Parts: sequence; structure tokens; C-alpha cells
Amino acid sequence: MGKITGFMELDRLEESYLPVQDRLKNYKEFVLRLTDEYAAKQGARCMDCGIPFCNNGCPVNNVIPDFNDLVYKQDWKNALTVLHSTNNFPEFTGRICPAPCEAACTLNIEDKPVGIKSIEHAIIDKAWEQGWVIPEKAFAPTGKKVAVIGSGPAGLAAAQQLARVGHAVTVFEKNDRLGGLLRYGIPDFKMEKHLIDRRVAQMQQEGVHFRTEVFVGEKPLDSCISNGSKQHIAPRELMQQFDAVILAGGAEQPRDLLIPGRSLDGVHFAMEFLPLQNKVNAGDTLSKQILATGKHVVVIGGGDTGSDCVGTSNRQGAASVTQLELMPQPPLHENKQLTWPYWPLKLRTSSSHEEGVEREFAITTKRFEADAQGKLTHVVTSAVRWESGKMQEIPGSERKLRADLVLLAMGFISPAQAILEAFGVEKDTRGNARASTDERGYLTNIEKVFAAGDMRRGQSLVVWAIREGRQCARAVDQFLMGYSDLPR
Repeated sequence: MGKITGFMELDRLEESYLPVQDRLKNYKEFVLRLTDEYAAKQGARCMDCGIPFCNNGCPVNNVIPDFNDLVYKQDWKNALTVLHSTNNFPEFTGRICPAPCEAACTLNIEDKPVGIKSIEHAIIDKAWEQGWVIPEKAFAPTGKKVAVIGSGPAGLAAAQQLARVGHAVTVFEKNDRLGGLLRYGIPDFKMEKHLIDRRVAQMQQEGVHFRTEVFVGEKPLDSCISNGSKQHIAPRELMQQFDAVILAGGAEQPRDLLIPGRSLDGVHFAMEFLPLQNKVNAGDTLSKQILATGKHVVVIGGGDTGSDCVGTSNRQGAASVTQLELMPQPPLHENKQLTWPYWPLKLRTSSSHEEGVEREFAITTKRFEADAQGKLTHVVTSAVRWESGKMQEIPGSERKLRADLVLLAMGFISPAQAILEAFGVEKDTRGNARASTDERGYLTNIEKVFAAGDMRRGQSLVVWAIREGRQCARAVDQFLMGYSDLPR
């Protein structure tokens, strides 16, 4: 724990942001890391809880009280060791995780949880600056070969864990750069991509081999997410060349809105819009880009992807941005007695929302309208009420919203079906790979084919993908060697 009376003496301190007018000028990160002094004060607030609910609130089960205490004592190097013991990539989660650990913190009963995420952010950034993050090479090779399909957080976590115990790991990525949705789904202003590059460099020194622009499968990819592959490998080839295969692709099939006008010019999936700006930021020259510049933008979907569309649209110079959510507006504050220590339903305002957006709740979209040239001009909506879990349209509430660009950000329904079908993997009722998570889990119905991350659990958080990648690595190691020393 931190200081015995720290939680009574010290207040929660949030990480600060650059002013809106400054951060809208570029796509750089704008969150200002806590100083060593303030990080120590946050660590000092950690209580001597009888049960540290934060550990269970965290999907990777970070040993939070321990690294809080070490930061309080300014023992940063040991804090890094504790943090890395459960999380391969804390620089990712320290930036983009919604911090369910803080929702579970005992001090959250009074709405003042320990700033766990900001402490994690401070630890790992300081560690990179000090040169403490180094390759961890295996003592000896095992002679076993593992293929990992997908270089998102699940694939990277699994690959790193397996390489560190001596397996020869090859990661296959269909696009030109590594990182999966970390690379092309998350805007640079939330997480700059050099963070991925330096982890990849570390993993290469640990023995991981990366192959980009390679598509593994039989049929064309049924996804709106870009496929920059120049090479094709059939699953049967992979099965012959490797002792185990991990399917770790993302949930790439977006939820569509099949209403009149869906095919109009100007209506796009969010994942047709967001990756293009990331490519431009990386220095690519595009023949065509979907831009919000000077346009009235309507974002349909109130989650994180919708928020990313808002932030990107404002940076591109949109004339206006409106975000529509089908569900009713959540309460400003949760009922602690009913929800704590679980993740609560409440109104969440992101940094992108603070940059300028009109948010509307309990709104259904009925149709898209166009001008004589077939170009989108309006979105027709109607207000709804929810009773006993059922939606009812409110008579007389129909109205038109001006729209030059509509971005569909309503979540993702499943991974690409073509990949699962190519391997013959059984699917659950939601279209995900069917595989359990027990001690010998993550194995599909196909011998030596495993599945982890969004490929197995569906659309989820980066921190859940890291957890599944780590646990899948242990299952693969056990499958190959008969035992495993990897943590679960």
C-alpha cells in the first residue's frame, strides 16, 4: 500500500490536456503525463484494502497495490517489473484503456479513485526514457514453430510470450504496417504509432519474425477494413509449416444500418474513414480520402469509435459534428450501492466530445436523403422511448438533420467469417471462433488451431485482447511442450 493516511490527506489528480485550440491543430497526443511528484502522491492514496478489488477489475489482473506503493516510494524500476509481470504493453493500456480498475477502486465509492491509469502511464513512459525496457530473449530454442495471424494486441501479446520461452514465432499481417486496429483503428491523437514500432523492434530482437502484406485464407476478406496484402497463403500450407496456429484477428465486421439511402455517396463505415487519416499521418499519399473538411458530419453510434470519428472530423475542419445514440442518455452518476465495484453505466464525456459535438440520445435513424445528383444531403431521424427494454418511436418527432457525411460507428458484430471458414473453425452463435478459456483452453475444434482476442470473444477492449493473447500463449506452450511456465 502507499501512505497509511494518504487517501485522507491527498486528492485525486487527473492527467491534464493541452488546450482544445492547440490540440485540434494536429494529430499528436495531448495528454500530459503526471510528474514523478504527483505520481507518487497518487500512489500514496492507495489504501490497505482487505480485498483489492482493482486487481479483479483489471482484465489482465495488474498487481496494482504493489506498483502504486513502489511509485509512492519512487522505486520506478521495480514498479516496471511488477507492471510487466501481467501486461506486455502498458504504454497501450495506459493511454486507451477505460480503466475498469479505477471503477473497482475502493475510493471510487466516494468518486475519488486512485489514478491507477495515470500511474501506469507514468511508469512505462519513464521506463522507456530510462532504457529499462529491453529484449527478454529465451534461454534456448524449443524447435517448435508457431504462426500468429493478426498483429493486433492479442497477436502481439501471444507472440511475445511464446518467443520468450523459445518458440519460433511468425506473425502474419495483411496490411503494410503492424499493429492491427491499434495501428489503423485508433487515431494518432489517442495513441501515436511509434509506440507500436518500438515494441515491434523489441520483439524482433526477442526472435519474433513479422510478415506484412500477407493474407491467410481462401476467399476474399468480408470486411470493410483495409486489406493491403500482396501475398496469399492457404491455411493448409500454414498447418503443414507450423506446429500451432493462433487466430488473433480483430472483430472486423461492422454493424450496418440497412435503411433507405444506405448506398448514397457520403454514407460510410467509421472504419472506412478512420484508417485513411492514420495512413496520411504515417506519410502515405492517397489517391482518395474521405474527408470531413467543411462538411456537416453525423456520427451514428455513441461509443468509442463514434468518439474517434468526432475527434478526427474536428481536426479535419468539419463545419459541424452531431453524434446520435439509439439508447437513452445514461445518468450523470451511477448508484454506487448497486454497481460498485463493477463497471457502471453512466454518461461518459471523452476528450473528443469536449472539442465540439452535438450529442443526441434516444434517436433512431429512418433514412438518408440525397439531392438530384444522388449526393447525401440529410439524415431523417425520429425520437424514441424505451419501455421494458423495447423501443417505441415517438409519433410526430420525425425531423431532418443536414448531413454531407455520415459515419456509421455502431460497433462490430464478429471477426471476418472467411478466415474462420477457411480453417474450418466452429463458430458460436455470434459468429466468433468457438473456444473455451479453461486451463487447456483457446483450442478450437481444429487440432493445433487456437483463437484469442476479438476472434474468440468478439468486439472488446485492448486490455482484454492482451489478456487473451497471454493466456492463449500459455495454452499453446502447454500443447506443444506438455507443460508451461508462462503465467496465466
